[in-house]
Amino acid sequence: MTKTTFCRGIQCPKMLWMDNNMPEQGVDKASEQVFRTGNLVGEVARAYFGPYDLVAYAEDKTEMIAATQALMADGADNIAEAAFADHGLYCAVDLLHRTESGWDIVEVKSSTGVKDIYLDDMAFQYYVLSRCGVNVERVCCLHINGSYVRQGGLDLHGLFTLKDCTAQIKERAKDVGNNADRFLEYANRREEPQRELGLFCEEPYPCAYRAYCGRHLPRPSVFDVAGMRTKKKYQLYEEGIVSYPELLSRAKLSDKQKRQVESSLQQAPDTYDKNEIRRFLGTLTYPVYHLDFETFQQAVPEYDLCRPYQQIPFQYSLHIEGQDGELEHREFLAEAGSDPRRALAEHLADDIPEDACVTAYNMAFEKSVIQNLAALFPDLAERLWNIHDNIHDLMTPFQKQYYYSTAMQGSSSIKAVLPALYPDDPEMDYHRLEGVHNGTEASAAFAGMAGKTPEEIGKIRQQLLRYCGLDTYAMVKVLRKLREAAK
Repeated sequence: MTKTTFCRGIQCPKMLWMDNNMPEQGVDKASEQVFRTGNLVGEVARAYFGPYDLVAYAEDKTEMIAATQALMADGADNIAEAAFADHGLYCAVDLLHRTESGWDIVEVKSSTGVKDIYLDDMAFQYYVLSRCGVNVERVCCLHINGSYVRQGGLDLHGLFTLKDCTAQIKERAKDVGNNADRFLEYANRREEPQRELGLFCEEPYPCAYRAYCGRHLPRPSVFDVAGMRTKKKYQLYEEGIVSYPELLSRAKLSDKQKRQVESSLQQAPDTYDKNEIRRFLGTLTYPVYHLDFETFQQAVPEYDLCRPYQQIPFQYSLHIEGQDGELEHREFLAEAGSDPRRALAEHLADDIPEDACVTAYNMAFEKSVIQNLAALFPDLAERLWNIHDNIHDLMTPFQKQYYYSTAMQGSSSIKAVLPALYPDDPEMDYHRLEGVHNGTEASAAFAGMAGKTPEEIGKIRQQLLRYCGLDTYAMVKVLRKLREAAK
């Protein structure tokens, strides 16, 4: 058992049984970008205390354990991936730091705080190392400092926060042995254990087997209700209030939630509040500039005046719609490997004239991107703020349910609205795109261009341009549907 499998057991021991017996039922919800970020943060953090020795990865863990013992005996001060095992329990410590009379265990995390599950992770390591005879003085979590702003060279002591968790770890470590035995017994059962769904299916990480374990649920169910807190959904499930008829008769629902449930049960037709839609359309002037940004985040900021996980815009699409329906398309996609913000801000200021009517879908995101650019580039601030102040939110008629369709399932997100408005339109089918189908994939594609061949980069750029262009063309189509409803 490793620290990873131990923590999976803490969340839900049935995960371990499924891993052993039915792994094909899992739907991996962790993106490759998440793993890359974790690996990068781990590598950068190794130098936090100064020079370090790295225990090379080996399939045969006895090799890593022997290498660790040799480094400790030779006087190494900092050992990355230090490996230990005791009675079938194995762990590799992110960073083992020598003190005057012992060692500190340092667990590196790419998050900006210490989550509860991290304490179980560190308690497992403390238990194993203590059983191996290592004098552990402290157990610390080294996590990202979200308020750090890079200026010049990377400051590791600014980028990271070292949190001493020793007291909590020692308390939790008392249960590690019994828990490990219990998890191993559970994982090795012959028959599939039966366990009801619970909040642990979502926290601290979404379970890959959630769909399998929830296969008995009616369709739709309480878990499909939009705008309801996850905790409340599981509370209702535990009370036996699961189906839409049960929700309607036994649960307290908001007006929007009640409308979703009722319209689904009745298969109600689309409804329009023509007066409100007309009032919204009356706020728009032509030409309309439909704007959409693509951004990426860096746990370890590469550029000056960047914070960890700050949204960095690298691309935008702009569909310009005339009153006669004529369209013009403009776009910008930064070159990979350099700070894209200045070039993007300049192009944006040139592409959108003063006092132009701009639309965005869920405009809070586009506005926040523009605000950050305006703060970063004072010489462009006046133009950028003018764009910011003239943005209209195309989501409003759906969010306020002026236009309502049962197919939207109570949601006003573009992912729910677009297929409801255009269920059979191949132009609006993101699945037909190659390579990039959503914002997460777009961010990963741009961030992953480094090291690619010119041919590969050219292909990725075309995929990004097609995806972002479809985002703003979708806004054109949404506005057309609103005009039809207003008639």
